[in-house]
Amino acid sequence: MTTLCPKNSITYNGTQCACPPGFLLNRTTNSCGLFTASSDIVTNTGVDYYTLSFPETIFAFDSIRKFTQSQAVFLEATLVMLLSWLVFCFFLRFLKLGDGRNIWFKIRWWISRLDICFATRHWLDDRKVVVKRKTELGGTFSIASCIIFIGLFAALLYQIISKRNIEVHNVRATNAPDLAAFANDLEFNITTVSSMSCLNLRGPDTLVTGSPGFIDYRVSHLIELVNYTCWNTSVGPTISFRCNNCHLTKDHMFISWQFVDLPHSPATAVGYQFNLTAKDHADKKHVSLVSGTLKDGGTSNGRPVTFRGNGSNVLKFNLFPRIYHNLHDLRLIQPLFHEFLPGSYFDDASQFQASLEAYADGLVNTTLHINYLSSYIVEVENKSILGPVSFLADLGGLYCISIGIFFYFLVQCEYRIKGLRNEDSRMRQIRNRLKAQQRWDKLRKYVKYTWGCSTLDDKCRGSKRGLSCSTFMVPSVRGNNSFRGSESSKKKCLTNQMDSINFNQDVSLPREKHLKQEEHGSISGGKEHEVGLHKTDTTTSNAFSLIHHDGIPLPPPLEFSRGSEVEMSDIHRSLQQLYDYNVMLRDKVLTTQALLNALVSESSTSVKDSNIRCQNLPSPLPRITPR
Repeated sequence: MTTLCPKNSITYNGTQCACPPGFLLNRTTNSCGLFTASSDIVTNTGVDYYTLSFPETIFAFDSIRKFTQSQAVFLEATLVMLLSWLVFCFFLRFLKLGDGRNIWFKIRWWISRLDICFATRHWLDDRKVVVKRKTELGGTFSIASCIIFIGLFAALLYQIISKRNIEVHNVRATNAPDLAAFANDLEFNITTVSSMSCLNLRGPDTLVTGSPGFIDYRVSHLIELVNYTCWNTSVGPTISFRCNNCHLTKDHMFISWQFVDLPHSPATAVGYQFNLTAKDHADKKHVSLVSGTLKDGGTSNGRPVTFRGNGSNVLKFNLFPRIYHNLHDLRLIQPLFHEFLPGSYFDDASQFQASLEAYADGLVNTTLHINYLSSYIVEVENKSILGPVSFLADLGGLYCISIGIFFYFLVQCEYRIKGLRNEDSRMRQIRNRLKAQQRWDKLRKYVKYTWGCSTLDDKCRGSKRGLSCSTFMVPSVRGNNSFRGSESSKKKCLTNQMDSINFNQDVSLPREKHLKQEEHGSISGGKEHEVGLHKTDTTTSNAFSLIHHDGIPLPPPLEFSRGSEVEMSDIHRSLQQLYDYNVMLRDKVLTTQALLNALVSESSTSVKDSNIRCQNLPSPLPRITPR
């Protein structure tokens, strides 16, 4: 028979087998293994406190809390983003701006456009009007301050989520009506960790209330208060006590039961597992519980033991009545584990073998002691640690800190580096120059493709003989004959032999003659000046040329006597000379304007003739409209 015993087991009575103290039979491997379950006690109130109620499927606060653990994650991420931004802007400083066409200038220009925090706080000279300026340094520090603010704001939100409020407990004395209002569904599940089954169970049958030896001591049938069931599990028999809509009125309650020896199944236990739950009979979504595992009770210096004998193993629990005012006055009983008092146990293999052979030790006594603290009620309230005013105050403080830090850096940089004071004007000049060049190129294209000539090309602009006749050309016909029309216009201009403009023609004015007689010494050469239209050789002049100021006399000099007093006649004479000079200039301008008007009318007549000849040509291309 001993050959059929499990591995690592001991024998008694010659043919019987049992596991040594602290060992549990594993029926799958048919061997005895040491019972090494954790002795942690888990307690849950069944009530979660959230200042803001969000659906758990959308905001999994527990997952966020496990991932972040603390505010350090937000602060580290903020620091990494801030350093990356500052290093990027720092290296951009070493790249040349160029003519404004490269990508680096565009990046630096857009960084300066991001100056949203310090646009009116840059370096200004004394007594200078405050103007809005956007610099690259200001854009860098503006984005840096925004990064700091967003990071600190995220840390503040994490603090609100993780530490939303404070749970305040108030304990007050109770009375019979307060206790009668508690109607909870209680369930006690206690598993005796062993190789036994429910066949070894004897009892429980009675319920003892009150303290033994006192006047409130009572013995009643267990079924009057609770119902119990037993079922077998992989670690031993489990006894469940249930009380639906239970109204507890006694402070102390005792429930006892025993496991006895059966053939080939001795009454032994290596520990207990318990799970006690309570929930309101009307509101069952809140469940308070306490669960855990008991092995040795700390009585044998951590050595594995096996419970067996007449001594009762007492499991003591306390029940706290609680009223949650923040949950519509929810009345919930909170079970808590108080202590474990081990009974008869063995930690020596020889003594345990002798107990297995003794008939008087063939049982395991267990007692459930429930202490209902009915003298007091715990009132639970939640007080938020962060109200709307304090939240806005913290938010404003974070903003001031973010702006203040980089405003100090901005002032120090512009104070110590003078080149940074006017960096916005340099970038604007480069950009304006680029925009002006682009618009001028569009204008040149518009003129070139609208009038169908190359007067704006470098070859035409390089002519030193004056203004060519093609300057006065009108829109030509586009299509296949556009270049032919321009060439025929040029040939026609060459054959016309138009006169050039020379400001050398005399204008017979009495005041001018009088002026020339007085200033004959100051005018070079003393020759007469004429404003007229002279014909030039067709091979040397195909355009109008404007002669310089040689045909216009110099203004009359102001001559005064060297005496201390200036006579009135001298002033009158000088004013008269200036008046005559202005009249002469006006007459010359009128003469020139008349010549230009005649020239324009003559060119318009030739345009009409050319348009009549080109009516059968294809329509011109659409013109490019300048911006």
